[in-house]
Amino acid sequence: MPAPVLRAEAAHALAEGVVIPAHPLALTADRTLDERRQRALTRYYLDAGVGGIAIGVHTTQFEIRDEEHALFEPVLALAAEELDRRGRPEVIRVAGVAGDIEQAVIEAELARSLGYDAVLVSPRVAGADERALLERAAAVAEVLPVIGFYLQAAIGGPVLDRDFWCAFARIPSVVAVKAAPFDRYRTLELVRGVAASGRADEIALYTGNDDTIVSDLLTEFHVDTPQGPRTMRFVGGLLGQWAVGTRAAVGLLQKAHRAAVGDAAAYRELGRLSADVLDLNQAVFDPGNDFHGVIAGVHEMLRQQGLLAGTWCLDPDEGLSPGQAEEISRVRGAYPALTDDAFVAEHIGEWLA
Repeated sequence: MPAPVLRAEAAHALAEGVVIPAHPLALTADRTLDERRQRALTRYYLDAGVGGIAIGVHTTQFEIRDEEHALFEPVLALAAEELDRRGRPEVIRVAGVAGDIEQAVIEAELARSLGYDAVLVSPRVAGADERALLERAAAVAEVLPVIGFYLQAAIGGPVLDRDFWCAFARIPSVVAVKAAPFDRYRTLELVRGVAASGRADEIALYTGNDDTIVSDLLTEFHVDTPQGPRTMRFVGGLLGQWAVGTRAAVGLLQKAHRAAVGDAAAYRELGRLSADVLDLNQAVFDPGNDFHGVIAGVHEMLRQQGLLAGTWCLDPDEGLSPGQAEEISRVRGAYPALTDDAFVAEHIGEWLA
């Protein structure tokens, strides 16, 4: 059986580099799915100009797979319905898959049945070594094209070396890799591993390093490949950070693309924005408390803007850290150009209708 391939429009968008927000989960106060607000979030991202949607990922909460919630299929289906209504074939549809080989393949098959283009494979698998992770990725890649994921250790990601990423990139249906170890050395190891695979021209690099978004998008990696020396770059981002301030993120990525081809003014502007983006991320992601409030922080930003009704998570123990809501209010006031407040206020009635 031939390896799965992306639709032409999705493949072009992924290679060029786009904004792919990690889609949150909208819940009611009794922790059931709030379908109206879930749809509103998808509409917000599409109107913000994203090039993709990633759902069923960490920001959507891994607990959606638990039998007591059974939300994995419903949230994927809702996002697919909204995408179908908009008729945006260039928007790449990414579903997160998790668990062992059997579970990951079943989830990928469900995503395929719902019209998804690719899957983001979570590396957080209890007891799995590098060989097991590679075997699982190869099995999933027989169902849909695969996006690799280097997840930070603070939330359960394993340390993966250059040889792992070289072997991972050699899986024929791997189309992109998301780097989110929150570590510059490990990010470099990932890039060098992809380069060594011989498939550097076929695999798009996406930043997931929410703490170094601008730096990743501006960095040139001078690497050796089997075809000779070349320069590699991150072309876009698949980020929980971009679940808020999404329209601003689209503008930021456009600046990064202009800077990459020599626009000095765009480069300077990104340098000016870099620390502001980091400050915004610090408030939302709660690194000072080991990321305890990372998902609730995304919810709180959206709650303050009116898109969500509360910060509820499926896990009752997951919530905001002390002072986090105030920090989010502070960065909203400090960086209105990065938070989409005016854009959301103008369109929220349409999205919630």
